[in-house]
Amino acid sequence: MQNRFIGSIPVTAIGFGCMSISHAYGPALEKEKAQKVLHRALDIGHTFLDTAALYGFGANEELLGETLSARRNEYFLASKCGLFKNSEGKRAIDGRPEVIKSTCEDSLRRLKTDFIDLYYLHRLDRQVPIEESVGALSDLVKEGKIGQIGLSEVSAKTLRLAHAVHPVGALQNEYSLLTRNPEIASLQACIELGVAFVPFSPVSRGLLTDAPPMPGKFPAGDIRPNMPRFQGKALEHNLSLLDHYSVIAEKAGCSRAQLALAWLLSRGEHVIPIPGTTSIPHMEENFAAGDVVLDEELIKELDEHINQNTIMGERYNEAAMAEIDSENFE
Repeated sequence: MQNRFIGSIPVTAIGFGCMSISHAYGPALEKEKAQKVLHRALDIGHTFLDTAALYGFGANEELLGETLSARRNEYFLASKCGLFKNSEGKRAIDGRPEVIKSTCEDSLRRLKTDFIDLYYLHRLDRQVPIEESVGALSDLVKEGKIGQIGLSEVSAKTLRLAHAVHPVGALQNEYSLLTRNPEIASLQACIELGVAFVPFSPVSRGLLTDAPPMPGKFPAGDIRPNMPRFQGKALEHNLSLLDHYSVIAEKAGCSRAQLALAWLLSRGEHVIPIPGTTSIPHMEENFAAGDVVLDEELIKELDEHINQNTIMGERYNEAAMAEIDSENFE
């Protein structure tokens, strides 16, 4: 497995997104099974784990802390603030400095550590200047509580504003064959600023796998039925793209998920995808994508077959899209 860099720190080119163990795609995994997944992630060589205060409303951080605190020196840890459950029990965006700092203290306690390697602002709070939020994160760096600052779901413009206050280590935005928005500006901005780009949902929330979600088959609590591209005719259309996609995967000698991840790795040496799963075999499959190399002909075929013009449906509904600070295609 090749390494890539977040700042000066080497991490495996494929990270592990821990969200789905506790959040978003159905019921949380049973504790014993979840712990086996996390230990296996380190055992196979993962050195980059990603969580957030939001995931399971703290439960995911607690799980990592309880399970892996004795192995803390084996992995680069990323977590996030600014998006969490508020005192009223509702999901909230809050980028005020005092909230960022208190959330960090809570995360450190749940994670059973005194240091988070990479700490993201999970969402831009449009009521708080990005410079103020990043200033609070910069204070946490100076205090030795976090190593690097990250941003999530923000535009190239916001990234540049933040970077002018304090160097940003990583930008985490959704990026996959189906979600091409980073290609408008943020991918290039990261190269210019020396920022790692961390794609979340790199296999398009399961669409680009050998077991894609099927109409009417979503588990209880799954967030995807609220997303336009997983609804009705849009989902049917997007699933129809898998026929030729499978042909390309066969040419590449890999699985569908590995093809999606290898394509992302081909976009630049600064790109570090973080696929998530509750399945150990799928995790091992995803990790092995770090050794898949695609030739230019296959990459061109992929780009022409699946892109922003060939898929159907937005990635979020209208209300959720309003929260995102992102470049969009016209």
